[in-house]
Amino acid sequence: MPAAAFRPGFRFSLLDGAVVAGGGLGAVAVARVSIEFAVLAVVAILHFFLFCNVFRVSRPLELLWSAFFLACVGVRALAGVPWSVLGGAVLAATVIVVWRQALKESYHGVLWRWLNPELPAWWARQVGVDDG
Repeated sequence: MPAAAFRPGFRFSLLDGAVVAGGGLGAVAVARVSIEFAVLAVVAILHFFLFCNVFRVSRPLELLWSAFFLACVGVRALAGVPWSVLGGAVLAATVIVVWRQALKESYHGVLWRWLNPELPAWWARQVGVDDG
């Protein structure tokens, strides 16, 4: 089996474009019924894009953020906590997730050359290629 290609940094595919476009169109359609729900959809779609394409966040961190986001939605629905408070919490969680991902030796999102200059050597060790 050939070694996986080394392609760090920003990425974008037709499928990513379709998901973002479809989600955006869906949010516009839903806005006619509920602006709040449409905004929630846009937040989720933007995070999909940021986590999958820009910062290349690992699955466990994505899932932790998703669980936290859903908990915030639940707190809003059950307790009526204002979005100004919950939005700040979601933004803080996003910053923490990106920061945690950027600290990993496997970080391969945007700015990887600056944040993780040892990535090519790490990649070579993972796929069993001599980088020397």
